Amino acid sequence: MNMGKLIVFEGTDGSGKSTQFSLLTKRLQAMQVDFRTMVFPQYSEPSSALIRMYLGGEFGTRPSDVNAYAASTFYAVDRYASYRKVWREYYQNGGLMLSDRYTTSNAVHQASKEPDETREEFFRWLYDFEYHHMELPKPDIVIYLDVPTELTGQMLRRREHDTHTHADIHEQNMDYLRLCRKTGLEAARFYGWTIINCARDGKMRSIEDIHNEIFELVRTCLEG
Repeated sequence: MNMGKLIVFEGTDGSGKSTQFSLLTKRLQAMQVDFRTMVFPQYSEPSSALIRMYLGGEFGTRPSDVNAYAASTFYAVDRYASYRKVWREYYQNGGLMLSDRYTTSNAVHQASKEPDETREEFFRWLYDFEYHHMELPKPDIVIYLDVPTELTGQMLRRREHDTHTHADIHEQNMDYLRLCRKTGLEAARFYGWTIINCARDGKMRSIEDIHNEIFELVRTCLEG
């Protein structure tokens, strides 16, 4: 069985993941590279029902109302359904998958609920749970977009204004976002993700500059 490649985009809310993900897919299409994409959570699928209830505040209006282990299972089930129903065969036959968020999101958002002293224990549990017990594929590279929380808040407010949408219970809580950034960097170091620093001297780098750095990483991964 010739396993394919799995490239994952991760980052805190408002880090520009979707923009960078879109730019990469367009560039690969222009190069006539064969690949498939996925975005998690799959809000339009039945497998995301518990996630939608959780983010909608049905289990409590604060992220901490549902513990890290319980909330992680909601997201893991959604990914499991996608893998088994949609992309397993393609991937196992050598296909290239690009994913906007993946099991990595549990390591960023849910691990932040754990105290500092038990966070690594959670990281180890999560790895074992999703990759060994649920048998989800491990990424070949995780590209982690890091943005200072103050800049993230500005980008989220702008997105709300531009799209006429309301932030979910995670995005509304700046202290939570600050903690997620700290936790995300800890996860990146623990799991060996590749960190992209999206800001320089207190300002966001240009979208094109960040894209070019990402593209070089992806090209190296595909050639490896």
